[in-house]
Amino acid sequence: MMNNTMKIQIWSDIMCPFCYIGKRRIESALANFPYKDSVSIEWKSFQLDPNFKASEDDNVVNHLAKKYRKDIAWAEEMTANVTQTAKSAGLDFNFDKAIMANSFNAHRLLHLAKKYNLGDALKEQLLKAYFTDGKNVNDLDTLSELGEAVGLSKDAIENVLHSDAFSEAVEKDIDMAQQIGIQGVPFFVFDNKYAISGAQAEETFLQALEKTWEEGNFEKEFILDTNSKDASCGTDGCD
Repeated sequence: MMNNTMKIQIWSDIMCPFCYIGKRRIESALANFPYKDSVSIEWKSFQLDPNFKASEDDNVVNHLAKKYRKDIAWAEEMTANVTQTAKSAGLDFNFDKAIMANSFNAHRLLHLAKKYNLGDALKEQLLKAYFTDGKNVNDLDTLSELGEAVGLSKDAIENVLHSDAFSEAVEKDIDMAQQIGIQGVPFFVFDNKYAISGAQAEETFLQALEKTWEEGNFEKEFILDTNSKDASCGTDGCD
């Protein structure tokens, strides 16, 4: 038995489909991990497009087609494939309803939630809001509603959303990602020892959990698992 809790840090963006899929897969792995009650997850901020500004005619299909200089049929096929992958993880993606938005404010609210051990609950609400429910996750009323739904006080939420609170915390996470060399998300770091990039199979996560637990003595440096095909989103798109 280890004397401390195994910590998993996950860099992720609300606008990243593989981040939601990866969340489900690590959760499935943890469900089959005998020491799951001794594992803590910390969500770290990452923005795929920090300069994104939404316009009224934006939608996922048109955005992808324009970004990659492809036709609409290509973009529709791409979103259909991701939707099918999500379904295999028990998720319902509705890209036709998705409202594209800048995720910075959502990340700031996540840092508030983290203070009260509600980070995972709010992360789930934000991902579901964007990918399934078609809500604007940069709308302050929507963010307030989601925050209250997980147990944050209305006053605390308002104090964050109507100020620049936690902006430095978000930027610090992003800077750390750059220092580590993270180019795509989701990105999982197991007690600063091992790292996995992308929404890998449940078995891959379970192996990392078991190996980290068995070794017990955690090191500062981590080893990146590059053996399996990446399934992540980067600033240039999703693979």
